[in-house]
Amino acid sequence: MIIKSNSERFQNSAQDYASYLESPEGRLRIDLAFENLQEFLHQPQANKSLFALDVGAGTGATAVRLARLGLHVTLLDSSQAMLDIARLAAERTGVTRRVTVVKGDAAQLTSLFSAASFDVVLCHNVLEFVDDPTSVLGDVARLLRDTSGLLSIVVRNQAGEVFKAAILAGDLAATETNLTSEWGSESLYGGKVRLFTPSGLQAMLNTVPLSVIAKRGVRVVADYLPPHISRSDEYLRILDLEKMLGSRPEYVAVARYTHCLARRTESSA
Repeated sequence: MIIKSNSERFQNSAQDYASYLESPEGRLRIDLAFENLQEFLHQPQANKSLFALDVGAGTGATAVRLARLGLHVTLLDSSQAMLDIARLAAERTGVTRRVTVVKGDAAQLTSLFSAASFDVVLCHNVLEFVDDPTSVLGDVARLLRDTSGLLSIVVRNQAGEVFKAAILAGDLAATETNLTSEWGSESLYGGKVRLFTPSGLQAMLNTVPLSVIAKRGVRVVADYLPPHISRSDEYLRILDLEKMLGSRPEYVAVARYTHCLARRTESSA
């Protein structure tokens, strides 16, 4: 969705991505991240509108939900096919007037938007695909209005790739490699995806600088449940279990995705 050299693969995979988000795995990633976000999201007041930016918005699954809460949401993505699906989703849910669609990538943030323009910025599964994640994170943080603004970051967790290789694939060689690998394989789009460790992610946040107010794990055990458990029939039960596990540090450390909620520090405001 973000790197220009990868635009074609995201453009061609837009419908596949939309279908993935309808699967139990895709729904869990979106639902869990959105519930985490809502926990720290200030609701719009009657006399004030909140403005949000979804960087790498894809098909708009999260952005449309924010618009339904009353926020004005700008969707940024480099894939026109993704944005077309997002626009249709906004129309179907009746939130078109609160949704703005912009074609572009994360490298263009400073030229597309003025500093301190948004109350909420989403950067979900974007840093995995950009050339310089620290630079992009700094640009994203500067778009927050002040230290009360909320930044939501979701990244691929290296430890999750270790467990995936060991438990799902039963591949000991891949498990050993993933212990120190900076890159994993992207099954949906093809190619590589950057992996993040807790220390590496924290170092990036300190550089910007950003202050983490909460850290959550997304999809801790759902991917490893045995086949006899129906992901569809037991979805709500699995969702509740994931919410309990994802708020506990020992499980955050091994989740497939790491979700950080952060605010700008005084020195970066």
